[in-house]
Amino acid sequence: MADQETEKAGVRIRFMDVTDLDGVLELENRTFSTPWSRDAFYNEIVKNQFAYYTVAESAEGAIVGYCGLWVIIDDAHITNIAVDPEWRREGIGERMMSEAMAFAKKRGAERLSLEVRVSNTAAQAMYRKYGLQDGGIRKQYYTDNQEDALVMWVRL
Repeated sequence: MADQETEKAGVRIRFMDVTDLDGVLELENRTFSTPWSRDAFYNEIVKNQFAYYTVAESAEGAIVGYCGLWVIIDDAHITNIAVDPEWRREGIGERMMSEAMAFAKKRGAERLSLEVRVSNTAAQAMYRKYGLQDGGIRKQYYTDNQEDALVMWVRL
């Protein structure tokens, strides 16, 4: 994922650490109707041995995106991925997705999955670029409005 820092168009992708939590939470709160808490992110990056989180950082040091990945034996799962609305359409989400998939494969994962709102057709289109296919529906998955989640997956 971010074994080494990468730089493109003034944005670098690197592993998340606790000093990033304020920026991540600010983005989380602007992006999602049911945002994760500070404790949830803290536990993921400090205590969860299966979790790997990256941030996309602007040249000015602002967190403009993040991606969470679990790798458990030969299965990988994208837990969350977000890009600041002002930075969308700059290829940041695609870079994070590409790095997450490469990292998962390097860690021995054979499959990768994620859930996405059935209404989020823009994200679904991006995931399909990376070979993800529809795998099923999780009924009333999202607690804010009971929207279904589309499960998508790909063989790595």
